[in-house]
Amino acid sequence: MGPKDTARAQLDDVAAAVAGNSAIAAKREIGVVSEALGSSGFVEGPGDDGAAIAIGHTLGIVCGEAMWPPFVAADPRGAGIAAILANVNDVAAMGGLPLAIVDTIAADEATAREILSGLAYASSLYRVPIVGGHLTLTDGPPSLSAFALGHTDNLLSTTNVMAGQDLVVAACIEGSMHPKFPFFASFTERGDSLGDDVRLLAQIAKDGIAVAAKDISMAGLIGSLAMLLEWGSFGAELNLDVLPRPEGVSLADWCNCFPCFGFILCCEPSRTNECVEVFTRTGLAAAKVGSINGSGSIEILAGGERREVMNLLEETVTGLVRSPSNSSAVPVKNT
Repeated sequence: MGPKDTARAQLDDVAAAVAGNSAIAAKREIGVVSEALGSSGFVEGPGDDGAAIAIGHTLGIVCGEAMWPPFVAADPRGAGIAAILANVNDVAAMGGLPLAIVDTIAADEATAREILSGLAYASSLYRVPIVGGHLTLTDGPPSLSAFALGHTDNLLSTTNVMAGQDLVVAACIEGSMHPKFPFFASFTERGDSLGDDVRLLAQIAKDGIAVAAKDISMAGLIGSLAMLLEWGSFGAELNLDVLPRPEGVSLADWCNCFPCFGFILCCEPSRTNECVEVFTRTGLAAAKVGSINGSGSIEILAGGERREVMNLLEETVTGLVRSPSNSSAVPVKNT
């Protein structure tokens, strides 16, 4: 098999994995929110990673995550860890510093203790206190949700995305895949540095190095990129040849997993190298992987070949309806 054939096979594998990604399909169910509550302002919620709420002279960032029930049942301690990191990552993706976590748990006592063990471990690792929550002991299926409060004076938001910006992917590529779920963990390998890592985005926001960010979540790289672009129905070219990724993990698996630390950032081209260096000088992996355009088409590239994997002019990711005040792709300036 020649290089072109290999590239085509890789692109086909990634495209097939994206098409079959159940987490991306689940994101479309979020459209129920617009049906029930009306249109979304995106910045103030519910369309961005977190909602930005003016509190005096700063912005409070609030967000929440419900863990996938099969994950909670199969790995309750891991779910507790993931509940913290998902919220901390969401705050970071808005340019915020995390302040506090609250949680809700419904489980039998043994499972609840495992969940709490994971929550406590991640709370210490990320240096974010658990300040309250709710616990119900029950023999029914276990469930876990957690919620975060953060703050920022320099908002990163999908509504700042514009055609012509560069895309940077930053990730920790030290770690291993979960044996049962598409989750790439770096807790042992990266350790206490993860607490500093997530705070890099607040510094990037403060310095104006990037204008928008999205954490790479269960929807994977492509699904998360689509959510970053859908506010303005933008398109993008994503060069998988330069994508930072761990050894021993296939391209299709890496593009469709939830990394412990993984972010997509949007930069003006004059700041792209600076953005990359913020991460690489701390030992993380980062690279410019593409650029944003106005086509609505997300294309992946490898070995000179390309595939369209999603077209945001023809489909939505979340199904959220924009409010009239946010009905065009005019960027909201940082506050």
